[in-house]
Amino acid sequence: MASDWQPTATLETLRERARLLAEVRAFFAGRGVLEVETPVLGHGGSTDVHLASLCTEATTPAGRERLWLQTSPEFHMKRLLAAGSGPIFQLARSFRDGEVGRRHNVEFTMLEWYRPGFALDELIEETAELIRAVLGRDPGPLRRRRYRELFREALGRDPFTAPLAELQRLAGDAGGLEMSDASRDDCLDLLMSLTIEPTLGRGGLDVVVDYPASQAALARRHRDPEDGAWVASRFEVYLAGLELANGYDELTDAGEQRARFAEDNAARRRLGLPEVDVDERLLTALAHGMPAGSGVALGIDRLVQLALGRADVAEVMAFATPRC
Repeated sequence: MASDWQPTATLETLRERARLLAEVRAFFAGRGVLEVETPVLGHGGSTDVHLASLCTEATTPAGRERLWLQTSPEFHMKRLLAAGSGPIFQLARSFRDGEVGRRHNVEFTMLEWYRPGFALDELIEETAELIRAVLGRDPGPLRRRRYRELFREALGRDPFTAPLAELQRLAGDAGGLEMSDASRDDCLDLLMSLTIEPTLGRGGLDVVVDYPASQAALARRHRDPEDGAWVASRFEVYLAGLELANGYDELTDAGEQRARFAEDNAARRRLGLPEVDVDERLLTALAHGMPAGSGVALGIDRLVQLALGRADVAEVMAFATPRC
């Protein structure tokens, strides 16, 4: 207990972290991408059932209000895009309840950037360039991997068409859990994290594309060329078994976004989870007109962890959650 006041990272590591963050800023400065700062608190939170938002109360000009700590700076940054900001990036403090471990912390740093006019493939290439710049070395080739193909290779099952009962059995076996009442997405998430993710990013950067349409979140959807099934226009980047980045061809339709928020909160009610306030200002910004383009969120603490060869994300943070 007497040593709990001390940092979880060495001072030398914090100096190296500062150097790497300077590399990030130089990367975007060289590409004419504006650095911005947006609020940590907002009137709306993330409705995603897989994220646990934190909230607090504060006295504002409107009186005593509930405000949400951001799980990422996405909503405020999209409002800037709708206001005509052009390409922007941010190194933002973000919060997700219950996420503590070797790869997680309740409070963490998210690098997020948006590229109006960029197709998803362009952003994938830029994300790989950023990762190489921060690592200071080439992690190997960039490989695009389709979500369906990964499941077929690892489990011999098509995640889109396999019977739910079969996926429940496989997920239960993989996690040692009772999964007989689990949804398809819950089964796929468990199988992805336990069976497939540890194999990704070995000898190169693996970029997973064409996720199930139900996992689109704030991304557009498109047709799978294989059979015409709807899939999410998003990607995730993996290196050394770690998920580093999650990118979207951004949804700009306010009506569709409102419907997805409502679907999320309905799912929260079914699961006994607390509902999350919808960000009405984001929806108004989308209705005003956000330019088409792509955006990506990257866990900067994990990338620094890999760059410096540390085993635990707490080793690259001044004070990880247990010592905050």
